[in-house]
Amino acid sequence: MDAKEISLEEKKVKPVVDHLNDLLANYHIHYQKLRGCHWNVKGQSFFTLHVKFEELYTAALTTIDELAERILTLGKPPYSTFKDYISQSTLKEINTIGLLDTDMVKAIIEDMAALIEMEREILEITDKAGDDGTNDMVNRFMQFKEKNTWMLRSFVNED
Repeated sequence: MDAKEISLEEKKVKPVVDHLNDLLANYHIHYQKLRGCHWNVKGQSFFTLHVKFEELYTAALTTIDELAERILTLGKPPYSTFKDYISQSTLKEINTIGLLDTDMVKAIIEDMAALIEMEREILEITDKAGDDGTNDMVNRFMQFKEKNTWMLRSFVNED
């Protein structure tokens, strides 16, 4: 498929796809971090955070699939190897074993802030490309993280 088949200009879509692939790579690192937090959380907040981390990684998995499918819709292949995810991601892996629950939350807040920043950049690029479909999708992802950032910051008294 080609971007022109959905009324978009190929040269304007290339930067969109490049940034979507970078976002996809970062989401994979974020997703795995959430899984690690879910598996390894301990302490008085276990029941609360275990459920919240599962909610967040489930949403991240859906986002990953939507990103990959949007990249394909735009006529390009999505990254699909861990080598690509690790080399392209600006988010870094962390070892969640033994990590304090509040430190886990703070790590997720940092990831979300970085992802929101990437998404804001993509919104500018999609606007220039006239790519309303990608813009709407990314805006929805960003709104979810904005709300959850507020909730997580409140949890660790950083609001």
